[in-house]
Amino acid sequence: MSVAFRPRLHIVLLGVADVARAAAFYEALGWRRAASSHAGFVTFDLGGHALALISKDDLATDALGRPGDAGATTDMALIHLVDDPVDVERLLERVALAGGTVVKPATRTQWGTAGYFRDPDGHLFEIDHEEAWAFDSEHHLVVA
Repeated sequence: MSVAFRPRLHIVLLGVADVARAAAFYEALGWRRAASSHAGFVTFDLGGHALALISKDDLATDALGRPGDAGATTDMALIHLVDDPVDVERLLERVALAGGTVVKPATRTQWGTAGYFRDPDGHLFEIDHEEAWAFDSEHHLVVA
């Protein structure tokens, strides 16, 4: 059975040069840092979605298994959260059949299960399942 790929994004993940500096910038705009944030990963509630900040090297290492690579842009990833860890692999299979490139297969991480792909134009996406993420009744992200 094919799993539905809901047409929604939950998190815009920005790879930044300095997480603390970037977080201070958004806080100066009046955005409130989520309590679950820490020095290496900062999130801001965007009303059912989130902006997340991570170092460029950490994003590249997570997505590609190595720090920054001049040939592979890892300044940003769009994240689609799923309800079940098996959906990560199923959706990545669908991506490959549709013409996308899986750059990291479904992998068990310390937080849950995740995999990355690039669309035909090279944009980086993550399919992710983590118990820590919560949703409201309309499947909007609840950022704590």
